Parts: sequence; C-alpha cells; structure tokens
Amino acid sequence: MNIVIDTSAVIAVIVNEPHRQRLIEVTTDEDILAPHSLHWEIGNAFTSMFKQSNNNITLEQAQEALTLYERIPIRFVDVPLQEALTLAHQLDIYAYDAYMLVCAQHYHGHLLSLDRRLLRAAGQLNLPVIEVAP
Repeated sequence: MNIVIDTSAVIAVIVNEPHRQRLIEVTTDEDILAPHSLHWEIGNAFTSMFKQSNNNITLEQAQEALTLYERIPIRFVDVPLQEALTLAHQLDIYAYDAYMLVCAQHYHGHLLSLDRRLLRAAGQLNLPVIEVAP
C-alpha cells in the first residue's frame, strides 16, 4: 500500500512524540511517499519550534532529528502544481496541504497525518486516510 506521509507524522516520529511507535507500526513494510515539499515543511517546523517559548528545542536536537528523518525510506514524488493550486483554492487550504492531497490522489495513497484539518480536507475528497489516535 502507498502511504502519503505528511509533516505532522514525520515530526512526531523524529522528535519522539507519543504517537511515534504507532506511526512506525502502520508504515512498516509499506511504501511511504511524499511530495518534495516535505523537506521544506520539516525545516519550517523546526524553525517554528525554535521560536516557541514553550518548546525548548536546540539546534543540535533539531539536527539529530534531521539525521533520523534522512533514514526514513520516503519516496519523493512530483505533484502537478496547477492541480494543487486549484485544489487549495477549492478547499481553502494551504498549498502545502494541497500537495499532500494531490500526491495521495495521483499515487492512490492513504494519507497519514496527525493534522485534523488536513484529514478533514481528505475526507471532502473521499481519500483514504490512516488516523493514529492519541
């Protein structure tokens, strides 16, 4: 099965959040895909963590997490930008979220996310999702 993994799920795994073990279990022996934009979203997530006063992550910890990220066997794929932009407009979502949804559509993947808004948008498109409850 193709699983399209989004930033929230990857971050949960690489910074050892509570859902980590379940996320690893559901992706083991599956094909994990993501649009190329995932790289930049991961970087953005860490810079956001640096700025949050309640999230004391150091540069060294972020770099360690990136080393773990690089070990995840993700197949990076292209998604049609025009299609993603149209979908973002239709659903009133960010382009980064639309990239994930278009990826799931094009590669017949199940979306794996911890982001409730993204999962709702996938539901609007009748895309299969994998939910990992807290």
